[in-house]
Amino acid sequence: MPDPGDSPLPPNPPAPGAATPVRTLERILGGPSGLGTAGLRLAPCGAPPVPEECEPAAAEAATDAAVTDGAVTDKAVTNEAASGPPAAGDPVPGLYYHPVPEPDPVRVEEVSRRIREWAVDEVRAVPPEWEDQFDGFSVGRYMVACHPDAPTVDHLMVATRLMVAENAVDDCYCEDHGGSPVGLGSRLLLAHTALDPVHTTKEYEPAWLDSLGSDAPRRAYRSAMDYLLRQSTPSQADRFRHDMARLHLGYLAEAAWAETEHMPEVWEYLAMRQFNNFRPCPTITDTVGGYELPADLHAQPAMQRVIALACNATTLVNDLYSYTKELKSPGTHLNLPVVIAEREGVSERDAYLKAVEVHNDLMHTFEAEAAELAAACPVPSVQRFLRGVAAWVDGNHYWHQTNTYRYSLPDFW
Repeated sequence: MPDPGDSPLPPNPPAPGAATPVRTLERILGGPSGLGTAGLRLAPCGAPPVPEECEPAAAEAATDAAVTDGAVTDKAVTNEAASGPPAAGDPVPGLYYHPVPEPDPVRVEEVSRRIREWAVDEVRAVPPEWEDQFDGFSVGRYMVACHPDAPTVDHLMVATRLMVAENAVDDCYCEDHGGSPVGLGSRLLLAHTALDPVHTTKEYEPAWLDSLGSDAPRRAYRSAMDYLLRQSTPSQADRFRHDMARLHLGYLAEAAWAETEHMPEVWEYLAMRQFNNFRPCPTITDTVGGYELPADLHAQPAMQRVIALACNATTLVNDLYSYTKELKSPGTHLNLPVVIAEREGVSERDAYLKAVEVHNDLMHTFEAEAAELAAACPVPSVQRFLRGVAAWVDGNHYWHQTNTYRYSLPDFW
């Protein structure tokens, strides 16, 4: 690990003839060129699409308009530590977050009803002995809070099925309900074929198709993906598959550490959490919202960085709220406070409080860079996508904070 006083290496210079990020963005925003393409432009003809520099005032306005407008109703707060331990449902003291309105109860009830029918009856992902835990998960309230701009309940159900399917894989293959690191790679690969189909010969295709119904995770993946394909464009579906591959890679890294009893360095743990995180959920925010962020804009390095920062922050929210729950599970369950305590030689309390600081740093960086991107790329789908990602971040915190069935906070205050 480099000494903190070392200067970071400068970025590699662009290769000769390579387009700079600004020039690339200018080209994309300018739209296609050539005979008959004037009507295909993303930005009005003749308008300078990308300012070379953004004044601070412009960036601040972009934050208000592109990151928080429509996603939260109050200003962001840093919850101050109280004199005693936080009560059930209180936010983590010191955590930077945005309060959100209570999710629409009518939508919550309908999404909860539909997802229970799907999970219990349609794909049989939840046996009777797990139904109380499924209800306690409150996935309907979770998804309604995370997707306030979803035009219909059908759109919300796309996200809700995928969330439940991903949790079925995590629980059954990795953790709570019989999961194990041993042989995980094979199980994940075969489950991934329910998302990214195998193209094989007529002789062997029937056996593969039969395998997709062989366990709850594969049944859930296959069905949830089928519903996604009805609502998404091919580009959006492929984006989701890519992010699910990232997720599965993160599962495998954590499993390898469990098998070898490796305690990662803090930076290693954070690298793993960039893959084993919530990214597949906010990555479909445009599908759930009923529009599309074009693939070339989604692929821009600045957009990829903003998405990664947001998802890293949301995943550390999970680490903080699930800390006491995970300490009660058998063996060593890795989360950021545990890794900091072990690797930096500090108390459990100090490690937890430092993890709060790491989360806050990521949140502030996410918001600042989202504002810069919004100012540099004044395209409606980009603005809406950034608002959607911000709304997902805020809804994710709301659900973790208020889900007292699953979570309670440690007594560190």
